[in-house]
Amino acid sequence: MYFSTFFSSHINTHPQVLRADKISLLPSGLGLQNMKAFFRNIHLYLSLAAGLVIMTCCFTGAILVFEKELQEASHHDRYFVRQENLHLPIEQLISNVRQKYPAAKVASVKIYPSPERSVEVGVSIPEKGKQEEGKLTVKTEQNASKEKEAGAGSKPAAVQKGKPAAPAGGEGRQTHIAFVNPYTGEILELYNYRETFFYTIFSLHRWLLGGNDSIGKTITGVSTFIFLFILTTGIILWWPKNKAILKQRLKIKTDASWKRVNHDLHLVLGFYSAIFLFIFAFTALAWSFKWFNNGIYTVTNSSMKPVEPPNSTYQADKQRIGYDSAFVAIQKAAPDVQFYILRAPNDSTGIFSATVLQIGAHESAADNYYIDQYSGKVIGNLKFQDKNLGQRVRSTFKPVHVGSIYGLPSKIIAFLVCIFGVTFPITGTIMWLNRLKKKKTKQLSSTKTQAVAVGEDDEEY
Repeated sequence: MYFSTFFSSHINTHPQVLRADKISLLPSGLGLQNMKAFFRNIHLYLSLAAGLVIMTCCFTGAILVFEKELQEASHHDRYFVRQENLHLPIEQLISNVRQKYPAAKVASVKIYPSPERSVEVGVSIPEKGKQEEGKLTVKTEQNASKEKEAGAGSKPAAVQKGKPAAPAGGEGRQTHIAFVNPYTGEILELYNYRETFFYTIFSLHRWLLGGNDSIGKTITGVSTFIFLFILTTGIILWWPKNKAILKQRLKIKTDASWKRVNHDLHLVLGFYSAIFLFIFAFTALAWSFKWFNNGIYTVTNSSMKPVEPPNSTYQADKQRIGYDSAFVAIQKAAPDVQFYILRAPNDSTGIFSATVLQIGAHESAADNYYIDQYSGKVIGNLKFQDKNLGQRVRSTFKPVHVGSIYGLPSKIIAFLVCIFGVTFPITGTIMWLNRLKKKKTKQLSSTKTQAVAVGEDDEEY
């Protein structure tokens, strides 16, 4: 009671404390105007600090939303082929790739059930392998000859232990994709994502054209974290005083002055897109900060360690299966899927692994099957719903972040929201400059009071 009486008396005696131009970054009182000015300053200064990076991430994000569709449209002959009667064996397609690119080591094979899709053979090729292909071919033959002479009478390490070496496959990290026509065996294109326009956009989006360990990654991470506070304070500032102002903040007044239109573009579009931008920024932190990524598993009380796959039962007197037999086995186990990715075993007790994506599942909700390399039977699986909670939650971050979680509708929303995100630093800066130019007159307070009385949304934002 004493405090409220003192506060009211103080305001009556010193009304200048409510003036916006007298308010510092930290609130000096408990009035609504003071708090509004406090959040406005937070919103302004954080936006000035991170606005350019946020605008860049939103712009590049809008492009990456439809990357898959743009890639398939602009390079149709890379992804699609004319349907014919007979598919060549997978081993034949791999052989064609190795013949054309001797330095290539096969990492995986991706097969689509659609008869009009090309087969994607993931390969690992050293940088020199592509640039000096001819030299490597000669070198490979020379090395093979030397090894044959030096190793006469000896066996590979695995054979000396009584376990022959595994068949070629699963050999290293994938660096290129060889697109192959499954009917003719023709190599359509050797594709390196790092040499594409979309990789440049991706690198700008994630690291400001730096690398995974660059300062650019830190800058985007910090800016994204700041963006969460910008969005939060933006909603606080948007919050209307009455129903009349609420109605005006839900639609753009297109027939008003350009300053008012700019004001509405910032507030109205900001309100509708804030929740989506918050989600996109929040999920982005998993790639920017290790502590955030680890925190997902801590909060869900889950282990980050992946489940160990089973091993094949070694059989010295039995021939190992190839990609074609493994493909037959996985087709029987999972007949209706979007695609199959096969990886060969790395050693004599390893397994053929098959990754499949069920129809209707989001892009990270893949199931894994394990095939014995001797019997050709499926000896285990790890379906997406069987993973622990932390792994399932973490897997949803990418489809949520890129807007593919619910297919085309969510992609359209993500694209529009990212475009809106590009405009907010621009419209916000214009509002700030207009406010700086606005004259502070003695009649400002009374004018604003009258405006609010008639329901006019003329607040400084």
